[in-house]
Amino acid sequence: MSPHEIIVLCTVLGALVLFISEKLGIDLVALLILMVLVGTGVITPKEALNGFSDPATITVMFMFVLSSALLRTGAVSTIGPKLSRIFRANPARGMFVFALCIGGVSAFVNNTPVVALLLPVVVQMAHSSGQAPSKLLIPLSYATIFGGVVTLLGTSTNIVVSGVLTTQGRPGLGMFDQTPLGLVFLVAGVLYLTFIGRKLLPDRRASKDLGDKFSMRGYVTEIQLLAGAPAVGQRIMDSTLVKELDMDIIEIRRADQRFTLPSGDQVLEAGDVLKVRCDLARIRDLKDRAHITMEPVLTLANDDLRKRGTTLVELVITASSDLEGKLLGEADLIRKYRAVPLAVRHREDVVHERLHDVVLRAGDVILAEVRSHYVATLKKLETTQDSPFVILTEQEGVAIFQRKRFAFVALVLLAVVVLSSMELVPIAIATLGAVVLLAVTRLMKMKDVYEAVEWRIVFLLAGTLSLGVAMEKCGLADRLAHGLVDVLGPFGPRWVICGLYLVTLILTELMSNTATAALVTPIALATAEALGLSPMPFIMTVVFAASLGFMTPFGYQTNAMIYGAGQYKSVDFLRVGAPLSLMFWILATWLIPVFYPL
Repeated sequence: MSPHEIIVLCTVLGALVLFISEKLGIDLVALLILMVLVGTGVITPKEALNGFSDPATITVMFMFVLSSALLRTGAVSTIGPKLSRIFRANPARGMFVFALCIGGVSAFVNNTPVVALLLPVVVQMAHSSGQAPSKLLIPLSYATIFGGVVTLLGTSTNIVVSGVLTTQGRPGLGMFDQTPLGLVFLVAGVLYLTFIGRKLLPDRRASKDLGDKFSMRGYVTEIQLLAGAPAVGQRIMDSTLVKELDMDIIEIRRADQRFTLPSGDQVLEAGDVLKVRCDLARIRDLKDRAHITMEPVLTLANDDLRKRGTTLVELVITASSDLEGKLLGEADLIRKYRAVPLAVRHREDVVHERLHDVVLRAGDVILAEVRSHYVATLKKLETTQDSPFVILTEQEGVAIFQRKRFAFVALVLLAVVVLSSMELVPIAIATLGAVVLLAVTRLMKMKDVYEAVEWRIVFLLAGTLSLGVAMEKCGLADRLAHGLVDVLGPFGPRWVICGLYLVTLILTELMSNTATAALVTPIALATAEALGLSPMPFIMTVVFAASLGFMTPFGYQTNAMIYGAGQYKSVDFLRVGAPLSLMFWILATWLIPVFYPL
């Protein structure tokens, strides 16, 4: 192997480790890839920066805006009440209609904002129809994935593959190139969820009391400061008591006064009764030394909360959240959102202690106490595209369906599809023109346009596209392709497709689907060239395998988003997703050569 091949291979392996470990954000990993490749001379600075102006990056960026514009009309959120009635009458029919509707929407709207918008709606729909949210949230994520493979606009993965093709001087994918087989996958997936997957889903009915749900007994209690306590006369932020016990003060009762979520500069006085979040064992150990007395653990019942003017809410971190990757302490929820974090459901664990040191990931659920009057502000915040979280508390009602606005945005999106599919206008220009039209007609302000873009995905695409260029330029793609052909080629092209799908699927389950698409597409092209066959079957293998990741909660960002809200375990995704992945692998191996002749 040449020095450049070794450098690129080590970069790929290093990126894989970072993607899996989640030590750094996927966008930062992509930029590190870019800098390593430029710094070692594998690609030129111009080649590195081309990813930011690539039509694939531009298209994905503006598709986020179009998706946001469509979802803001309230059309999608109106399906909840209607589906609740179907689920109550016939759960199997409800699942079929639910998955088919979500898949149909996701064929033309990016799946990440769809899940972010529908997450609280589906949770409420589950409660209304007498089901556990765990019975519907995995189907929500999976259905958006099914729909994403139906058209070029369905997911950023498709556009990345098309972008890699154009960077190598080949024609990109057409709007409906993947539609024939994509529809087969959509129908097969919906039928699987209806008749098989539905029975494999866990039934985890969480306690309606959020204190029980997050095991808060023993972590929220009352203490009273006695005369002579070291904390008396100190500001909350300076109090040694607060620092030693690593506690958050949620409320102070002083005579007939009540201070809810007090500021850090409030001075503590003798006789103050503090409602705090803290490990009970630590308070018992320090109570004599700290001159405090303990009251029984507080109940978190709704009536009790109303008296205090606060509300318990569950905040789910979204995939596009600026809180993702931050420590909870850095997020500073108290100052920014008037929310005191009480516990965090992080992956499969509920964390109560040292909350400030918890690294937030997409899908984490924060139990927080918020001033009641501020909940409306948080609900308004969650309607924005770059909302840091969505609220899982019961919704007061679904968004109002704006029919005229929906009709106009739908026509604009239809125009993008028609113009780009007929190759009258490049898709990047079509999406740009659509966004400009929405801004000129004041359906979206420019501020909304900027906020609608998931910039971490844009940086991820720009960085990983440079990796594809490097693999093709240094010859590593050819080397890996010849290795694949040497092993499976003697058995025929269908077996090569089978192996390529499996390799792509495994990488997708371990790291970002878009990064996988950028990494494997050059190998697919080199494989077709080595076999002397049409590249389309091998390109489509990557398109489908890179998108159809079901077996882990981390391979696809919509899976990560519903992980905590559904109280899932990793084995749940494996149990439901493994048979589905196996079925799609067999279908792809059999049907790709049929729909896309070799």
